[in-house]
Amino acid sequence: MSRTPTYPGGIDAIITQYEARRAALPGDHGLSPVDADLTALAGQTVADPDGGPFAPPFADNLHRKTYQLRKELQGQSELTVLHALTIAHLRKRSFPAHAPQLFQRLWAEQGAHLLEQLDARWLVSAITTFGDHGKTPVQRSTGLALTALFGMMKLYESERLYSGKGPEKPFAVTDRLRAKLPLQMDAYALVGGGLDVNLIARLWQEAEGDAVIQPLAHHLLDLLIHDPAGVFRRLSIMSARKARRDKSEAVAQNAAPVPARPRKTAQTLRWGLVSTVKAPLPQIARFAAHHLDLGAQELHLYLDHPDAEAAAFLSRHPRIHVTQCDDAFWQASARARPEAHQLRQAFNATRTLRASADALDWLGHIDHDEFLIPAHPLSQILANVAPDIALARVPPAEALAREDGPPRHFKLTHKQAGIKKSQLQDIYPTFGLHLFGGFLSHTGGKIFARPGIPDTRLGIHTLKYKGEDATNRTKPDGLFLAHFHAPDWEHFHSHLPFRREKGSYRANDARPEMGQGELLSYLEQEEGEAGLRAFFDEICADTPELRARLAAHGMLLSHDFDFDACVRRVFGALP
Repeated sequence: MSRTPTYPGGIDAIITQYEARRAALPGDHGLSPVDADLTALAGQTVADPDGGPFAPPFADNLHRKTYQLRKELQGQSELTVLHALTIAHLRKRSFPAHAPQLFQRLWAEQGAHLLEQLDARWLVSAITTFGDHGKTPVQRSTGLALTALFGMMKLYESERLYSGKGPEKPFAVTDRLRAKLPLQMDAYALVGGGLDVNLIARLWQEAEGDAVIQPLAHHLLDLLIHDPAGVFRRLSIMSARKARRDKSEAVAQNAAPVPARPRKTAQTLRWGLVSTVKAPLPQIARFAAHHLDLGAQELHLYLDHPDAEAAAFLSRHPRIHVTQCDDAFWQASARARPEAHQLRQAFNATRTLRASADALDWLGHIDHDEFLIPAHPLSQILANVAPDIALARVPPAEALAREDGPPRHFKLTHKQAGIKKSQLQDIYPTFGLHLFGGFLSHTGGKIFARPGIPDTRLGIHTLKYKGEDATNRTKPDGLFLAHFHAPDWEHFHSHLPFRREKGSYRANDARPEMGQGELLSYLEQEEGEAGLRAFFDEICADTPELRARLAAHGMLLSHDFDFDACVRRVFGALP
């Protein structure tokens, strides 16, 4: 297949044209010696060159260049003219021998002054000169990379002006053509694409290896990411628009069809919970009493390990329905007992969801160590949910551990507080960025689902409709799920083996963080129990210092539980 070069003559012609522009300037008009007093020049102001020694007629090209530079930089410091003349010489094939050293002195000694005096165009010229005449590998690599970046920006931004749109106007996200880019490259992904971030972050980090070029490179990149126009800002706007559009389309794609029913009020709405439990009776009684006290109409408790005493105690209450998950139960279910406890939980929850269509308006699926905390009556919160919503998500609040009673303070994730992930390091200085949201356990929360929707299954954290997550969901205000994941050191330490193997500390490839299990295994191998304890004390322990840091970032939730009083109120006596 024939190949037609964009430039007639190909690369040879390109090199010839490039070299033709690099003829040396005659002499060194105005180029100070290498040991010039730069501080003095920084204090002098460039006067109008007309009428002075730099005015026309011009003796040569350098004379003309000097006049043009002094005219452009009039009112700035004499140092800016020296900087411009040095760059003009260094762009040529040959130059005064001391020019590279003078350029290095200018930026090593007067970098702050030049950043203050020069506009972005001259700063780009300076970074290009570092690429050609850098003293260190970092100066040359950073200079060349930024030269390529800004050069390509100038080319495509110039071409884009012919589109009829200004640099600040993004294209519509619906107008994309399905075509390959040059060199068979794939198109940048508007949602989830990382090329822009990779470019900027890598250049930023590369510049950190040299103290002379770092301020200049960082200043230019900072200007770039704050510029209200240009491809980075446009792509950011387009990415946000496409994400909203995709989310809107997703909601329409797999919305679970909620049957039409009369709208319920706080007085008529009926809600309940389902939970598959394996815990001592006193703990189950606390869970049941707390939620019956909140107004649950039904509690469906599946005893994962059959316990006749627990079943007898709990079944005395008319709103509690106890199911012993014994061999007879699984035989009647026409399936073998699933080995994974998560599958048993989902099976029991779905079974209850399908059986509750006529009895309940909402069914929640939570664990025995999770306790709902509503800011208002829960029936009122659920009654306010729009009638076409199939599931209501309840965000978690993870308990801070106490050794002298049930937890009273709970932490939220950075997303719930609306702060940046990087701020987690202010709260958990050693381990915070290794954990998603600073949590040990799940951050997705649990849900309430509407019974009576066909083709739905109730999972651990979501409602499935026709095998996929139902998308017509909401997160009601004023409702949290207090999770007693590690209420004290003994509980945390004793549950480690199970959680690493089968529970919430299992490896999760979807997260970029090291993961709880990997981190805890590393600490135990390197530092033994002392390492685990240091981790626990920073992440979990209820200390005044941690509470203060959480509160300062809007991530602290406090609630007092009186479980014994609640159990006595509901059951008449403690088990």
